[in-house]
Amino acid sequence: MSLELPDSALLVLSFLTKGGPASPREISKKANIPLRTVSFALKHLRGHEICKPVPNLTDMRRPRYIVDADKARAVFLQFGMKMS
Repeated sequence: MSLELPDSALLVLSFLTKGGPASPREISKKANIPLRTVSFALKHLRGHEICKPVPNLTDMRRPRYIVDADKARAVFLQFGMKMS
């Protein structure tokens, strides 16, 4: 699998892999990445089916995103990153 992902997508993927499911706003605040950049990154990750939204039962307006571990592992291998 050979993907082209922006650096922001790799940052968000790394954050989700380490921190577990999170909403875009949580990712933005905790990872100190602008919300617009997080949204851009999630769009790319969703397009490649590396992550997907799941319902946030405490606030249905704000889905949380989870990572497909196998696809994330493949991305980390491709880009020479360690999966935590």
